[in-house]
Amino acid sequence: MRKIIKIVFVFIMTIACGNLNQKKQEVSSDNANNTNSLLENVKLAINPKFKNWVLFQNGTYIIFDSIKDSKNIREEAIRKMKKYGPVSAGGPAGDFNVINLKNPKAWIVSGHCYGMYTYVNPKELDSQTPNDVTVGLFGRSKRNLDGLNPIVIHVNAAAKK
Repeated sequence: MRKIIKIVFVFIMTIACGNLNQKKQEVSSDNANNTNSLLENVKLAINPKFKNWVLFQNGTYIIFDSIKDSKNIREEAIRKMKKYGPVSAGGPAGDFNVINLKNPKAWIVSGHCYGMYTYVNPKELDSQTPNDVTVGLFGRSKRNLDGLNPIVIHVNAAAKK
């Protein structure tokens, strides 16, 4: 009887672990799809004249008008994100402006740091018709997450001449 129970237990564990691995792969695939979608939408939102920019995990990106050494664009973006990304009450980091985009239908939230913007997709919000304050606060919270834990997911650097 114990042998049968062991066999059934091993069988159940094998199935459970297989399902768990499948779920992990699905979540990993969803994250990759979300990252690709975010990247494509941000590319559409940025004026093509800007060639040097860095995108962070939660949708904040930093545009550089010019940068002498494109090798350091990642490090410079992380430095700026750590300095200007986190939100502190009563400080300039709490200020924001909301820019409505038509293609893709979304918003860009700007703050107190020149060239730093956060992309907000309508699917991220609970409301079908959010106002600028709702969008701005949500974008600011995403920027705060990127500021506290700056994970770069894309660097777009112009080729040096």
